[in-house]
Amino acid sequence: MSSIHTPRRIASLQPSATVILAEIGELDRIVACTKYCADVVPEITPQPHIVLADSWTANAEQIIKARPDLIIASVPYQEKAVSEILKAGARFLGLAPRTLADIYADIATIAGMVGASDRGEEVIARMERQIKQMRARTAGAPHPRVFCEEWGKPLIASQSWVAELVEAAGGEFLGIPGKQISSEQVAHMDPEVLVAAWCGAGDRVPLEKIVAERNWQGTRAARESRVYCIRDEHLNTPAPTLLHGLEALASAIHPELFASTKGIRRITSVSPSTAANQSL
Repeated sequence: MSSIHTPRRIASLQPSATVILAEIGELDRIVACTKYCADVVPEITPQPHIVLADSWTANAEQIIKARPDLIIASVPYQEKAVSEILKAGARFLGLAPRTLADIYADIATIAGMVGASDRGEEVIARMERQIKQMRARTAGAPHPRVFCEEWGKPLIASQSWVAELVEAAGGEFLGIPGKQISSEQVAHMDPEVLVAAWCGAGDRVPLEKIVAERNWQGTRAARESRVYCIRDEHLNTPAPTLLHGLEALASAIHPELFASTKGIRRITSVSPSTAANQSL
């Protein structure tokens, strides 16, 4: 792409876009991003930039001050947010990935827009290679039932790309990706592994509390203390960051094959009194 048409000043309203730009070596193009971007790309912090509202609460006045020639955001967002983004007047790229293939396409698109297609293809190839290697390592192992949630109230199963990662890590994903489900339905499926990765919660999901409040003490996962919190950005950021999530899932699903890794926390206990009641 000619440098005349290559955006030099990018406003990133989505952490995944910031991660992708960092991975292809184009982070210096970002002149504005959200506070959440620094959580997944800490190297953006010392770089001069304006802090913006995210894709759901976009503010035209903030964006205009940054003078971007490209805005990258993610859907679904509020109708008002779309209006604010459009009012800013810059080119607008909206991302809406559902699967790993969608994420690869987003990486290729962003890389192409900034004239770094080759580096984008290298990032995609690395992700595909590591996921393929994980599938090979878990191919002969049992596939325990795994429920993975991206939100707690209401209870929502994780997205399709997480389901793909769970399967690559040697598990059987329970529920319909991205859809609401009741705690009773989850209990009935009796997951062997429970994973909570709440959007915006980092690693602060209160595991003991949710098990007790949802009456999940009788599930095999709770009885065997196989209830985990995986950092939000490792599973909910559709970007190369997902490789950290894959490692964390593998250590949760097959601890006999994979050592514990960063970004994962295991439940410490199930209330003895409640667990006893469950066995009566």
